[in-house]
Amino acid sequence: MTLLPKRRCVLVCQHRSCIRNGSAEVLAAFQAAIPLGVFASGSDCLGQCAAGPTVRVMPDDFWYCRIKVSDVGAIVQQHLHSDQPVTALLHPRFHTRRDLDHENSAGQG
Repeated sequence: MTLLPKRRCVLVCQHRSCIRNGSAEVLAAFQAAIPLGVFASGSDCLGQCAAGPTVRVMPDDFWYCRIKVSDVGAIVQQHLHSDQPVTALLHPRFHTRRDLDHENSAGQG
């Protein structure tokens, strides 16, 4: 029996500055690659215009910044399938190294 990934929603900002930086293509890439039980949707401005395209994974509340189409596969495989955020792509405003270390140690116990 194959376990299904946890139910999640992937929000991809579709506001002006993110659109200019390719967020429509990022959203399309997520919609083409997401596993069963995961929903990808465009969102209004996520308030991170200088770091866009911005992607937010809910209910995990992980924020990814400056996402390109080439990053989508890693987020899908590592985060959505394996429950391990792609630390190199996380938004530093929301995720500090200490937070990530705590998250990793909590998940191992």
